[in-house]
Amino acid sequence: MRPAQNRKPATYRCPLCGGHLPALSEHVLIAPEGDRERRRHAHTECVLRARKAGRLPTEEEWRRTQPRPPSPWQRLLTRLSRRRA
Repeated sequence: MRPAQNRKPATYRCPLCGGHLPALSEHVLIAPEGDRERRRHAHTECVLRARKAGRLPTEEEWRRTQPRPPSPWQRLLTRLSRRRA
């Protein structure tokens, strides 16, 4: 989630309330599940309301719920154990 402002005369629809975001209005960008390719423009008030209700985690909160990739040390141990088998 980050502040945004349109520099082009485009109208967006807020994914949280379904309302229109007028051109050149202040709003925020949200990226579902950290996927920046799917980012959406949303009203600041809608995002704050969803955050307060616990429906919209920050990227940091979302990352804490994701499985951690194996460390280089763990990958090395896995490779070595496969060679022995």
